[in-house]
Amino acid sequence: MLSMTPTAPDIEAFRLMRAGRLPEALVLAERAVAGKSMCTCAHGLLATILVGLGRAPEADALIEHAAGLEPAGADACDALAYVSMNLGHHTRANALYRRAAQLAPDTPRHWYNLASSERSFGRLAQAEAACDRAIALDEHEYRSYLLRSELKVQTPGANHVAELRARLCRAELADAARVSLGYALGKELDDLQQFDEAFHWFSQAARTRRRHLQYEVGVDERKLRRIAAAFPQPAPACRADGRDSGRFIFIVGLPRSGTTLLERILTNLPGVRSNGETDNFARALLGASAAQSAPGADVFERAAAADPAAVAAHYARLAASGRGEDFVLEKLPMNYLYLGAIHRALPQAKLLLVSRTALDSCFAMYRTLFGAAYPFSYDFEDLSRYYAGYARLAAHWRATLGESVHEVQYEALVSAPLATAAAAARFCGLDWSDGAVAVENNSAVSLTASASQARRPIYGTSSGRWRHYRTHLVPLIEGLRSRRVPLPDGA
Repeated sequence: MLSMTPTAPDIEAFRLMRAGRLPEALVLAERAVAGKSMCTCAHGLLATILVGLGRAPEADALIEHAAGLEPAGADACDALAYVSMNLGHHTRANALYRRAAQLAPDTPRHWYNLASSERSFGRLAQAEAACDRAIALDEHEYRSYLLRSELKVQTPGANHVAELRARLCRAELADAARVSLGYALGKELDDLQQFDEAFHWFSQAARTRRRHLQYEVGVDERKLRRIAAAFPQPAPACRADGRDSGRFIFIVGLPRSGTTLLERILTNLPGVRSNGETDNFARALLGASAAQSAPGADVFERAAAADPAAVAAHYARLAASGRGEDFVLEKLPMNYLYLGAIHRALPQAKLLLVSRTALDSCFAMYRTLFGAAYPFSYDFEDLSRYYAGYARLAAHWRATLGESVHEVQYEALVSAPLATAAAAARFCGLDWSDGAVAVENNSAVSLTASASQARRPIYGTSSGRWRHYRTHLVPLIEGLRSRRVPLPDGA
């Protein structure tokens, strides 16, 4: 790593960046790389600041230049790889992560980062080997255990159950380790159809994760209601700004509801590119909302008052790649919060709402370890309350936006993919081809929690999975039922 003095400009630039003072940070970061003949961590810092300022092309050019220099160390490559990944240049990111692992082969986190990158390309054997390398270097690299377990369906003859059980029996294990290992063991036991023990570890890990979160579901319930109130029925007339908003497609829905599967199908069609799970629209809306700030207005009122033309222009700058594609897809699940604002700013944008049976949806979230997102997913009471609030908001969008929203049922997508996906494609104005449902042939990068499953042919075995856990899910079932959420037979 680059040696820095306490007054080095890159240290001060990093502090200013963390404080949100990006223009000031930019000046110091530029000074930190001026005249450098080697690639340093400061290049990654400068690229990060440029991205934050909305100057992605300049960040991209900087990374291209820096990647051609001799690296001062593995961390310099790692920093450039991270920004490259966020810019959508995954092949370059993968090469830089690989270079970092070569420069510092005894540093486990570089192997974990490489494993994550390899998984995104569907190179699952290489990802597993990188995970094994990270674990061999440091048995406390617990993220690698979970990533390794998620790479494939474990079998009776090839699994890590005994190893994971042994590690979880250690009394001195920190909570963060218990979370990663617990989800890993639960997943592998689920693969082996040992459902009771699988639930034990899922619930232990979820309970531990929830204990460390500062979260109140009531705050989210109020936000969901305020969003509906800020975009009431009927929706105000849309203000067209002359832009071709019909080229933008938004796939929304709760996580683990099938949004990735639909994305993989549609991006198998010609002329369709996905931005992945970006916050492009939220950033555009936030920027325009700040400009329309009124005294005493809350964030929801400001969002509703934002100039649609300004939102559309800002979003187009963020979303467009300049590569000449006909359609651009956004697949951030939580864009369901912004459907009213999206329709107002981009009146011809295609809105695809993916829905899944409540119990399968909730349990799929419960058995997944997310990053900072979806804090409601680790507790049955939180889950049932949030799901009910989400269902009310989805019903509001259906009533408000009408035929501007096309709903895709997960169960129909996996049981009748040709008909279901073709209908979604027609709604979006895409030229349909039956070969699009062969998602295992889609070579596009996937960074979601479903990245490994996305490399398999479409399967329906996850439908009704909750039934294996029926006795354990009674509190969730009762919570959903008390909130009048429709439940399947047998619940």
